[in-house]
Amino acid sequence: MDAYRGVAVRVPATGQAAAAVLVLHGGYEHGIARPGRLNPPARRMHPFIRAIAGAARDRDLVVAEARYRHRGWNGERADTARDAARALEELAALTGGAPVVMVGHSMGARAALRTAGTPTVAGVVALAAWCPPDEPVAHLGGARLVFVHARGDRITSPAASLAMAGRARAAGAQVARYEFPRGDHAMLRGAARWHRLTARAVCGLLGFAPLPSGAAQSFALPAASADGLTLPPG
Repeated sequence: MDAYRGVAVRVPATGQAAAAVLVLHGGYEHGIARPGRLNPPARRMHPFIRAIAGAARDRDLVVAEARYRHRGWNGERADTARDAARALEELAALTGGAPVVMVGHSMGARAALRTAGTPTVAGVVALAAWCPPDEPVAHLGGARLVFVHARGDRITSPAASLAMAGRARAAGAQVARYEFPRGDHAMLRGAARWHRLTARAVCGLLGFAPLPSGAAQSFALPAASADGLTLPPG
C-alpha cells in the first residue's frame, strides 16, 4: 500500500477506480497519542482487507485504510470521525468520486456511521460497533447499513448496536443486522465467517454481487418495522 496523506491506499493494477472500500480500525474511548507503529487494532483488519480484495479481485476496487491522528475518540472532539471524514475527502480526490463502502470495527464503526451521510458513501459495514445511546441518526436517512455483532461481545454492547440499528431504520436508513451466537469483540472466534460475511456485504453494497442472505429483504422493510432487523449470519 502507498501512503496517501490520511489514508493508505492499494490501487488496482489498471490504475482505474470503479469503487473503493475504506477500512477503519478500532481504538480507545480516550487517547491523544498517535497509534503506534505496530498498531494491533489496525492489524486486526488486515484479514478483512484480504477477504474483500479477494472477493472483488476482478473489479477495479481501491482498498484504503484510514490513518488516525489519535488513538481515541476523545469525547466531543470525535477525533476518529474527523479522521474518517478527512479520509473520505482524500479518497474522493484520488478516485474521482467513486462510490465508497466503509468497513469499521468498534470505534471505527462508530466513525463510519457518524460519516455515513457523505455523498460518496454507498454503505457501511459496522463490525462490533460502539453505539452510545445518544449517537445521532438523523443524518442516516437513505443510508444502507449492515451491522454485525457477536452475542458474547463484552467490550461493545450487542444490545446497543441493535438499538442503534432500529433508530437508524426509523430515521430512514436501510438496515440489516447479523448476530453471531458465539464470538468475541476481537472477531477471532469464527474469524473466517466474519471475513466472509464482510466481503459479501461490501460486494453487495457496491453492486458487484448479491447482498448477503436476508439483507435485501431487511433493507426493503418500512421505517416503522422492527421485523427482520437481526438475521442469522448464514
